[in-house]
This record gives sequence, structure tokens and C-alpha cells, in this order.
Amino acid sequence: MPAPTPVALLLLLLQGSQAGVVGDFNHVERCQDSLYMGTPPRGYLGSFAKICQRYGDRPRYVTLYDNSKRIPVYSAYTFKKSDGEKTVDFPWMFEPQLASDQGSNNMEPFGPSSSSSSSSSSSSATAVNLLASQALLEDYTDAVQYERGQLNPDGHQADPLDKASTYTLTNVVPQSREFTGPWARHRWLIRQRLNNFCSGRAFMVTGVTTAGSTVRRGNVDRVAVPDYLWSAYCCVDFDHNAPYSERYKFPTFAAYGLNDQANNQVVEVPLKTLEKFLRGRMAVDRNFQIFYSDCVSDG
Repeated sequence: MPAPTPVALLLLLLQGSQAGVVGDFNHVERCQDSLYMGTPPRGYLGSFAKICQRYGDRPRYVTLYDNSKRIPVYSAYTFKKSDGEKTVDFPWMFEPQLASDQGSNNMEPFGPSSSSSSSSSSSSATAVNLLASQALLEDYTDAVQYERGQLNPDGHQADPLDKASTYTLTNVVPQSREFTGPWARHRWLIRQRLNNFCSGRAFMVTGVTTAGSTVRRGNVDRVAVPDYLWSAYCCVDFDHNAPYSERYKFPTFAAYGLNDQANNQVVEVPLKTLEKFLRGRMAVDRNFQIFYSDCVSDG
């Protein structure tokens, strides 16, 4: 029997990659701990991979991943109080299970080991599978106008291993260099607010909208560039004696910003305002909701 052509092999691998990593965030041990009331955002239309982001054999956060655009739709995580220091000595990683259902359920660093992540596949087949299923470091090499922007930022984590787990390209989108400053200032503001006034657990969801612009490599569209980045938090146990300027932004508040060279200021808005904004820019249904019951505690 003749060997499959590279194109046929790529199509077969693409079909396999669409199955995702887990069927349901709630059916994976401790994966739902990253979600308020164990419930992911609802109402997304389309076929996406659900990734329980594991590092060091422990679930760290969850990501809804768009295989075709090779970027996360959102990452949802638990905010950890910290000094916000950014760590830069961790290697960038990939998600083996997106490349093969036989792959490790832990993210792995790029390097020689990534070409042999599945003992049942040849190196060339595995390389094609990685290429088809997710973004690679080479996709960002010549994209000089963009940074690798983390949806779950290491500055919102405290434990070194939690920080390390944010350095996977399945948690990264192309972020305009001119937008990195405004977005970093917003993340700092949220860190300060939650550090000072959130008494319990704070759940965060950070996501994107897309509209057609892509990073190309070798004359091939590789990685979608988000039009907007957005973020929302939910903290039902907060300091009711906080100044009103902060107190009215609890238990939940949100923000969005244009991922571009200009007009890229980050705007803080109520959660419902963000959801209305996103309904006009994403493929979602009428029941689209970021947090269960809009982050309103039953207690």
C-alpha cells in the first residue's frame, strides 16, 4: 500500500486534532477549580478544543482553544495574590494532546523532545501534526510587530510552577507591541485591586475576539491576530469597607482594549456591558455568559 502523501497526512492529522483534549472541563480532576461554580463561559458557537492546562502533573487552569486559528479563545484561571513580578527564565511549551491523542497530558517544552512526543509516530509525522494543531515558536520569530501575549499572565500567579504553566503557546495570542503597555497597566491595576480588596478566591477569564488578520509564515496563514483582548473577574467574598471607588467594582467587573497600534486604551466596564460588546463581535448565542449566574452568590 503506498504511503500517504504529505497533504493527505496533514488532512488526517487535522481531523484528529479537532477532537480536543478533554470532553468537558468538569469531568477532569480539579480542572473545574479554575472556574467560578465549576462552570465555564457558555454560549460559544463553533468547534473548539477544551484544554485542562497541566504542568508538573497538576491542573493549573483551563483554556478554550481554536485549532483552526491556533490561538486560545479564552483562558480561565484562579488569581493568586502576588507581587506581580514577571518571570522570564521558563521555556516556552506546547500541548502534546492537541498534536496526538496519545500525547502526554502535561504541557512540554519545545526542543528536541517535541519531535518524539509520540513513540508510535515518526518524527516527520509528529512535526506535521504539531504544525497542524497549534502555534509554534517559529510562527512568532519574524512577527516583529507582535509580542506573545499571555491570557493567563504569570504576574497573576504566585507559585513558581503556576507561573511556569503560563508559558505555553496555547495560552498566547499575538499582541500588538503598542498595546502591551496599556494591557500590562490594566493587569497591574487588577492585581492591586484583588490583592487589596478580594478576601476570598478570585476567578478570572481573559479572552479575545478575532476578525481575519493573521500572522503568516511561508505564505501560509498561521496564527490569528485578535482585534480585542478582554478580561473579567469574579470575587464574591470582598471587603465591604473598601472605598466606594473600588467597592462598586465588586463582586465582578470587566474590561476590553483594541489590540492595535493606536486607540488602544483599556476601558473598564460592568460585566453585562462587556458581554453585550462581545455579542456583536463573536459567534455566540443569546445565552452567552462569562460567569455562572453573572457572579451573583446564592449565599
